[in-house]
Amino acid sequence: MRIDGKPYRTIWPARDGVGVEVIDQTRLPFAFEVQRLATLADAARAIRTMVVRGAPLIGVTGAYGLALAMREDASNDGLDRAVGILAATRPTAINLRWALDRVAANLRQVQSHERFAQAFAEAGRIAEEDVASCRAIGSHGGRILAELARERGRPINVLTHCNAGWLATVDWGTALAPIYMAHDAGVPLHVFVDETRPRNQGAALTAFELNAHGVPHTVIADNAGGHLMQHGGIDVCIVGSDRTTATGDVCNKIGTYLKALAAHDNAVPFYAALPFSTIDWALSDGVAEIPIEERDGREVSHLTGRLADGGFATVEVVSPGSPVANPAFDVTPARLVTGIITERGVAEPSREGLLALYPERRRAA
Repeated sequence: MRIDGKPYRTIWPARDGVGVEVIDQTRLPFAFEVQRLATLADAARAIRTMVVRGAPLIGVTGAYGLALAMREDASNDGLDRAVGILAATRPTAINLRWALDRVAANLRQVQSHERFAQAFAEAGRIAEEDVASCRAIGSHGGRILAELARERGRPINVLTHCNAGWLATVDWGTALAPIYMAHDAGVPLHVFVDETRPRNQGAALTAFELNAHGVPHTVIADNAGGHLMQHGGIDVCIVGSDRTTATGDVCNKIGTYLKALAAHDNAVPFYAALPFSTIDWALSDGVAEIPIEERDGREVSHLTGRLADGGFATVEVVSPGSPVANPAFDVTPARLVTGIITERGVAEPSREGLLALYPERRRAA
């Protein structure tokens, strides 16, 4: 995707070949800055502090982080230690564990002096696969939006939640990829962007992306979506996912479940867009089995923004001394999901629906 006319991905190898560079998403939308990750500690910190975020991008960053760890200690003990450190940074997103397990399994087949180069190359392959998957998700989801626009005979209104665009992946995005492809194909559409408290990924990141790409959009408060649906203002909801069970339960940013309930009550189609690496085939009950990350309460009690003079300030918005809880994700049961848009097509949100697209998993079981 482009920033001021220049194409960017969210992560790329540094010129010296021993580190990677990433867009610092904590600085957006008011400043565009790049950070260099050169060590295991750098990668773990970037994931934990959300310099990089979004399940697919977290997975790719974790893969590169494991490669960087092999420059420090390429022994089996060093490998196990690095996997443990990186896996603990964001426990909900399954892409991270998937990528770490894939790279680690690859490294156990080679000698220690070969592990850095092998891991760095494997991380690069994971990144390229993510780009291809997101491009395919965009194609499949774009057809859904085009068909809706034909049926309505007018511009359609799409509701998003959190940021599932190119900033959450290596490129293209998941939930936003269909929007980009439909927009570029001339499909008339408008996006309502949930602000997505407490970190405001919608207001800060999704709006930033859509601005840069020229997609018509409006930022709304998180609680406005149901009202818009009641009054016919939303034609379809598309969200991403940090972990989806084999039965079609979708875990995504906190507040997604409420949007799905409102969509169901108002007969608005509700889709989740995600690549194969986000499906956790070992789980069947998302509410009971998916670990929900509890983040620092300061994300809720404080807000950071730009002042009129161009400076920045962090302010407290909660009554001093009041306890704060900050669960980062919730789970939308499959019964509330219209379909799951993957790189292989659109699946019914059920075990059989997903297995129809991934028959190799049936054989593995």
